Amino acid sequence: MARWGSRAHPAMQVPSPSVREAASMYGTAVAVFLVILVAALQGSAPAESPFPFHIPLDPEGTLELSWNVSYAQETVYFQLLVRELKAGILFGMSDRGELENADLVVLWTDGDSAYFGDAWSDQEGQVRLDPQQDYQLLRAQRTPGGLYLLFKRPFATCDPNDYLIEDGTVHLVYGLLEEPLRSLEAINTSGLHTGLQRVQLLKPNISQPALPADTRTMEIRAPDVLIPGQETTYWCYISELPAGFPRHHIVMYEPIITGGNEALVHHMEVFQCAAEFESVPHFSGPCDSKMKPERLNYCRHVLAAWALGAKAFYYPEETGLAFGGPGSSRFLRLEVHYHNPLMIKGRRDSSGIRLYYTATLRRFDAGIMELGLVYTPVMAIPPQETAFVLTGYCTDKCTQLALPPSGIHIFASQLHTHLTGRKVVTVLARDGREREIVNRDNHYSPHFQEIRMLKKVVSVHPGDVLITSCTYNTEDRRLATVGGFGILEEMCVNYVHYYPQTRLELCKSAVDPGFLQKYFHLVNRFNSEEVCTCRQASVPEQFASVPWNSFNREVLKALYGFAPISMHCNKSSAVRFQGEWDRQPLPEVESRLEEPTPHCPASQAQRPTGPTVLSIGGGQG
Repeated sequence: MARWGSRAHPAMQVPSPSVREAASMYGTAVAVFLVILVAALQGSAPAESPFPFHIPLDPEGTLELSWNVSYAQETVYFQLLVRELKAGILFGMSDRGELENADLVVLWTDGDSAYFGDAWSDQEGQVRLDPQQDYQLLRAQRTPGGLYLLFKRPFATCDPNDYLIEDGTVHLVYGLLEEPLRSLEAINTSGLHTGLQRVQLLKPNISQPALPADTRTMEIRAPDVLIPGQETTYWCYISELPAGFPRHHIVMYEPIITGGNEALVHHMEVFQCAAEFESVPHFSGPCDSKMKPERLNYCRHVLAAWALGAKAFYYPEETGLAFGGPGSSRFLRLEVHYHNPLMIKGRRDSSGIRLYYTATLRRFDAGIMELGLVYTPVMAIPPQETAFVLTGYCTDKCTQLALPPSGIHIFASQLHTHLTGRKVVTVLARDGREREIVNRDNHYSPHFQEIRMLKKVVSVHPGDVLITSCTYNTEDRRLATVGGFGILEEMCVNYVHYYPQTRLELCKSAVDPGFLQKYFHLVNRFNSEEVCTCRQASVPEQFASVPWNSFNREVLKALYGFAPISMHCNKSSAVRFQGEWDRQPLPEVESRLEEPTPHCPASQAQRPTGPTVLSIGGGQG
């Protein structure tokens, strides 16, 4: 097929360069480009690389994406490496990772010339050229290692066919073109080799604190695991701290990925086991194995979490996460999620997480607090719902009682639901007014969970309210989805990382159970199919017998919006703080935050009016 060339201007035939010439051309071109890019990023790029973030897009490792963010320009700069290019590639973003209704940039060839253009796909997967070209090509360069595409895209374009790049998860999509095309409109995504990758594109621009002089490292790694030849595996491994390991502060951690497995290791977490157990059996195997010891279920205190695309995690310089010493378990559980859609067999892995810790304790211990909903079946989502919202509260009464007078400072957050979660947000309210977003993910995926540094520290004072709302989609379910620990049940949680640590570890709510029973009685009055309200009937059984007509759906939604709540204002011992916590009124919030308005680029004068034509050399390549 045609060879891909080097410069973005009207097509011309050029001789195919030698390997040495190509490398030299690429080095010169990239050197010039990087000078321009670093200036454009206005100092936001780390000195070592203008593209500090990297992910493999496909399981084979033939597509690699690198990027950086300019908050001053509200622009993302992309570098896409295509190692084995045939007739072209589609790359872009969509709401949930589909190639239908996607915002795309396409590189394609008709056999003679090559083109780069902003496009979109409709609900049938038909690709169309976008009249507003918001992806701007900066450089296309063929090298011995593959084709590099350097391009940029504003966060917001105010084009109805474009995706709004915002904080939280972004579903990246791609498709490979096998044959030349007479036009871009000849592409239908349904016939392509496609895939998706989830990532947080808008990484916070936070300076990295210096590490203490006495910093040491500890590696918690999988022990030469033979990755199963199946799509999804969660592997559990128990590690043990040295006997007598004293109290330290974790100040940083980073991933260790076995070379060649970058596309298979999806995410990893290190948990500390419950301190009440003097021993935990050693184990290395699938987390759902029947051979897994029961005590591993009590290893749930998060020490570190990493997901694909994330870099090292640094604690603020005034705080660290304590581990070791009296009252702290010596046993740690590493959990590695392997995503192996090609069912590759025979691959071995020793990936894990490297902890950086210091014996020089910092001023504050960091803490982790659970916000959201209690794990209880009284909170449920009807079946066949596209966007059903449940909300959990950390009330002013709890924060007034449990927080120190100077308050706490939230610097990171990990959102969590099970399979039907689609959006999660936590809002801070004070004096009846919503004040700021703690964390929000409008494209949340239960398959992509990481601890994320906040762009700015959020201070919470006694008397403040923290409101966590989760949006669920149960279109594929026939019965109600109730709250609980099972994977087919649901959760709504925000694990916030903060300092200084307090005795408050869990601040969550659920609807008052008595009011839920009133709902079931009401359902019986207005429906011919009765819900059992007898004492022996469990709440999941009651929800399973509700006929889900529009009346019953709307009444349940209304119940969750006005009924009193049962508050769990809990210490780390799982005991509630002293006080009355049942049948508590919902917090009164009279003023809501306005939805942010996308900032459209001021001028479109410099944008191309159509696809960019690239030079191509002849011959097979």
